[in-house]
Amino acid sequence: MKYLEFVNIEYIVVAMAAMILYLLYYVFTSYSEFHKNIRSVASVVEDLNREIFYLKKELNDTKTNIKNNSSRMSDTEIYEEVERTVYDMVKPLSLGVKRLEDTLVNIDEQMNLRITSLENGVKQISIPTSVHGNDDEKIISLFKQGVSLDTISKELHISKAEVEFVLKINKIK
Repeated sequence: MKYLEFVNIEYIVVAMAAMILYLLYYVFTSYSEFHKNIRSVASVVEDLNREIFYLKKELNDTKTNIKNNSSRMSDTEIYEEVERTVYDMVKPLSLGVKRLEDTLVNIDEQMNLRITSLENGVKQISIPTSVHGNDDEKIISLFKQGVSLDTISKELHISKAEVEFVLKINKIK
């Protein structure tokens, strides 16, 4: 009889260990995908920095051209040239920021899905209500009658730790 109880406990412990190993594997794989997404964001940021560099260079070239041609251009023409240059500079930046925003939204959605999945996996792990389901009521009843933990464990032929476990699970002690 004791041997069967010990074997049942071993199966429960092995099953819980397997679930914990699965969760660790899941977290590790999720982290690697998250890291890959971060690298793609870094790549987009690098492309934006490159575009900003070229746009600054183009702006400086345009300023130089405007200074050289300012004697020949009217104020309206200068204003229109500056407006075109600014628009040409802002448009690629705007597109890059939009791509970055879309990537971040995608990463956020993926992370939320993974967190929800992980939370659901953790919720599915259940601790058994008691090692000896039939003894729960007896343990609770005896404890409420004022019987000591040692006496309960001797009377029901279970360990004191199991008695304490049942009382803690049922929020009595």
